[in-house]
Amino acid sequence: MRAPSDGTWDELRVAHLLATHDHVVISGAVENQRHFYDRLEHVVLLTAPLDVLLTRVATRTTNPYGRSAAERAQITEYVSTVEPLLRRGATLVLDGRLPVETLADTVESLL
Repeated sequence: MRAPSDGTWDELRVAHLLATHDHVVISGAVENQRHFYDRLEHVVLLTAPLDVLLTRVATRTTNPYGRSAAERAQITEYVSTVEPLLRRGATLVLDGRLPVETLADTVESLL
């Protein structure tokens, strides 16, 4: 599902999706996601320490975001300002350093 150009979820579309489907998995974070927490059984935060995040964005080959100093500063800022808000709303926090298979199995077990 694409977010509107303002970086938020289209609330009418998300509400309809949640009302008409028993199992929905949504990936990503947007400013207005908290409006749906009362309708979600699980809110999972996938996180990792800042040094791990910065190393990953600097070395990945599939996405250029995070290579500039400004983008790395933005990531650092988000970890200190946004992640605490996401933690408060999460029903489960997963360590992104775990193997992908373990993380996928954990999320799948929630369905």
